[in-house]
Amino acid sequence: MLYSVKSLSMVNRLLLSISLFSFILSVTRIFLSDSFVFIFLNWNLFLASVPYFLSLSIQKIKKGNYRKVKIIALLIVWLLFFPNAPYILTDLFHLRIKTGVPIWFDLILIISFAWAGLLFGFLSLIKIEQLLLLFLSSRQIAWLSSIILFLASFGVYLGRFLRWNSWDVFNQPSILFYDIFNRVINPFEHPRTWGVTLLFGVLLNLIYWTIKVLGNQVKQKSREEFFII
Repeated sequence: MLYSVKSLSMVNRLLLSISLFSFILSVTRIFLSDSFVFIFLNWNLFLASVPYFLSLSIQKIKKGNYRKVKIIALLIVWLLFFPNAPYILTDLFHLRIKTGVPIWFDLILIISFAWAGLLFGFLSLIKIEQLLLLFLSSRQIAWLSSIILFLASFGVYLGRFLRWNSWDVFNQPSILFYDIFNRVINPFEHPRTWGVTLLFGVLLNLIYWTIKVLGNQVKQKSREEFFII
């Protein structure tokens, strides 16, 4: 079913706007450099948007005999794809001085895609939190969200440095499991794994909780101003 732009919520309009801005930058770069070097960012952004649309689908599941089964299944798929959202931040590794266009253009290009990816991911996590409020306390959900962000950081490591993809869980589960298990039981043999996971996880938590705290403060201030008026 198709929706007009006017029917979209403000959040979806913002997501559409930043996505279009990023896409236009990537197309502009092709004409400026006659190169498709960064065209892959559009695919990465598509993957980053998957968790968001999965979270929307989860919220729309109606009550029924198989409701819990459907929710759990989609939550597992959501968790597998969630690392794709912050993954785009690591595309800054591709930033180079000699690329045929000014480096500042490439910087803005990659940051725009990275910010769009983070928005898709964080907004999907917020929607998952709203769902979990039916089963867990706010404190439990806060801890769970922090853990999910660290798991996403580990997933980013697997994707960036070991070149694993979300669907490899189904394509090559045994090899993927070996790589994960080896790093879990031999942590000191893989300092980069846990360095990236811990530091990137802390960064994701700081960004996520900063956005949430600021958002809550704005809501609280709006309520206070409403009652004062």
